[in-house]
Amino acid sequence: MDPVLTPAQVHEAHEVDTFHVPQAFHDKHPTGTHIKDINEYKKLYDESIRSPDTFWARMARELLTFDKDFQTTHHGSFENGDNAWFVEGRLNASYNCVDRHALKNPDKVAIIYEADEPNEGRQITYGELMREVSRVAWTLKERGVKKGDTVGIYLPMIPEAVIAFLACSRIGAVHSVVFAGFSSDSLRDRVLDASSKVVITSDEGKRGGKVIGTKKIVDEAMKQCPDVHTVLVYKRTGAEVPWTAGRDIWWHEEVEKYPNYLAPEPVSSEDPLFLLYTSGSTGKPKGVMHTTAGYLLGAAMTGKYVFDIHDDDRYFCGGDVGWITGHTYVVYAPLLLGCATVVFESTPAYPNFSRYWDVIDKYDVTQFYVAPTALRLLKRAGDEHIHHKMHSLRILGSVGEPIAAEVWKWYFESVGKEEAHICDTYWQTETGSNVITPLGGITPTKPGSASLPFFGIEPAIIDPVSGEEILGNDVEGVLAFKQPWPSMARTVWGAHKRYMDTYLNVYKGYYFTGDGAGRDHDGYYWIRGRVDDVVNVSGHRLSTAEIEAALLEHSSVAEAAVVGIADELTGQAVNAFVALKEGNETTDQIRKDLSMQVRKSIGPFAAPKAVFVVEDLPKTRSGKIMRRILRKILSGEEDSLGDTSTVSTELLTIPGQTILTISSCRTLALWTRLLRLFTPPASKRHTIDDNDMGAKFLMNYEGLDGRDSFSVQQAIFLFSFLLPFPFLCNFESLLYLRFPRLALKRHEYELFGFRSHYPRQ
Repeated sequence: MDPVLTPAQVHEAHEVDTFHVPQAFHDKHPTGTHIKDINEYKKLYDESIRSPDTFWARMARELLTFDKDFQTTHHGSFENGDNAWFVEGRLNASYNCVDRHALKNPDKVAIIYEADEPNEGRQITYGELMREVSRVAWTLKERGVKKGDTVGIYLPMIPEAVIAFLACSRIGAVHSVVFAGFSSDSLRDRVLDASSKVVITSDEGKRGGKVIGTKKIVDEAMKQCPDVHTVLVYKRTGAEVPWTAGRDIWWHEEVEKYPNYLAPEPVSSEDPLFLLYTSGSTGKPKGVMHTTAGYLLGAAMTGKYVFDIHDDDRYFCGGDVGWITGHTYVVYAPLLLGCATVVFESTPAYPNFSRYWDVIDKYDVTQFYVAPTALRLLKRAGDEHIHHKMHSLRILGSVGEPIAAEVWKWYFESVGKEEAHICDTYWQTETGSNVITPLGGITPTKPGSASLPFFGIEPAIIDPVSGEEILGNDVEGVLAFKQPWPSMARTVWGAHKRYMDTYLNVYKGYYFTGDGAGRDHDGYYWIRGRVDDVVNVSGHRLSTAEIEAALLEHSSVAEAAVVGIADELTGQAVNAFVALKEGNETTDQIRKDLSMQVRKSIGPFAAPKAVFVVEDLPKTRSGKIMRRILRKILSGEEDSLGDTSTVSTELLTIPGQTILTISSCRTLALWTRLLRLFTPPASKRHTIDDNDMGAKFLMNYEGLDGRDSFSVQQAIFLFSFLLPFPFLCNFESLLYLRFPRLALKRHEYELFGFRSHYPRQ
């Protein structure tokens, strides 16, 4: 019998205000939004759910140009994993993004390139873009690339990255972009998995005043990619780089050989457009495959209705093209709709914290879309850096993770001047485009909520225990979707069973997002974060298994476990636990080496914030590491460890300090309350050194704030009080964890008869 769940209230929905679209938004809008009001949204949404074929067919013909019209709007199901859209249609992505606008107005700006150095950018018109895309497409074609072939792209945030996307799609090739912060090992794995024979890169990249050796990384990766016969190199800095004759060719030399126009090749609606590798809970990255017509429609639809894009807008998405945000909202959405898109090479803090605001003011940006990580950084930097009015802004978007209420309000008040509409969007690499989101200028919003579903998206809250859908409002569970939509990924490259098992077989008849969510009393959705072994760092999904595998590559590591913990700046931070092989000493150097190992294997962005060396890891009796326990200990939730009856490991070594019994974890909350009796005023406390990772471990208990505030005399007094209750916990563990520099010395442990699990000297 399925368990009866008492719906859990979505409490924060009752604690925040609802913000309606500012009147100033409407007052300064040049033409008005694409739909009139929230009632029209509801009408269109109802049609998209009740009559999806009619709705999507109309939208596809309105927003895309087909060389051959389709007859079948949708075929397939979640159960069979064979969804297909606009089946008989034929079209070309490059034509839809470039040619149709260039033929109408070739002098219209398509790309605004904001280089790393503020005065080095340039602008590219749609006419120029069509010429450059055609010449690179010619180059690829002459190097043997044909329809259906994959092309690897490893480029920084420069216009040539956009040109490379569109050159591939122009000849029906499949682009496989790898973020230019990934290591050579990660690049190698993705090139091999995609079977790419051509890779496009640059001599170097620039970001935040630093130089990135992109060609050097590619060369290292290519040592194990024997099938790659061409590396096309764009000259970004002019630096001297190693050269492999016969394989490496200069972009600028090759494109000069070919005509300024190459006719786009129509492909079937369901032909692949691109692969994008995303982290999975099994460790091996998944090559998520998106097809042409459905993905393009999702990008165009959300660009039009979520971001309220109009012809003369200047759209600025701060995402990188190496991630799905850059694919959809730097490249495809704005170019499909014929507006100008900002390609931003730098960082929000270079050369100073006003960089974003300078760009918005400089180009009269109308829509701005960025991750909460950047917003937290800029909020912390202070409002003195916001010295522009930025009156052109209509939409302020947020992407990658839920935005905290206080950051939301700062974004609205300090950046948007209470004139712009906030769109906190929820979506994934696999969804292709926004799926739960406000519509710009239409949807009333609540700080912290992604609000309402986009057209054609029918969310469901699933009880994770019974697998049944929880109906009604004010409920919490796992977020799933009940019916297919055009921009959803079709498969994992070369691994359709993995696609089915990851997304469609978890709850039969539903698409499984892997995220928890709440639906509040108004039907608004609140995203809770991952329910699988994936960490979300600065809006980027990283596989814990992939990071663990990187740690295990180090010769001294016997076991590794990685968990994500809430972080004020990045949303979540990677924390690693490792058990060393016999004979290896725990040193600061080993921690540094392990962090460097992850940087080398995956990339700098995946490096752990902290590496804890332990003697053993908590495991089930079947040998599975219980990351839940590690996560709760790091989060200060030792009093809610849940069922530990299956733990076979009795003792957990706390990094560089002592051994904590699993049973004692349950009583740490009690100890904390007792220890507060001895906490001196804040003025008499002194903080622990920031580099003392062992001392900082578990320093987030209420009222103590990680201060050394407990003397030996007080410890003796408290211990004497608790002597009748030895079963409560191992006191020395708690004492040394909380106060490592004031804890009892070894002889004092022996004096009072403590167990002999002494802190390491």
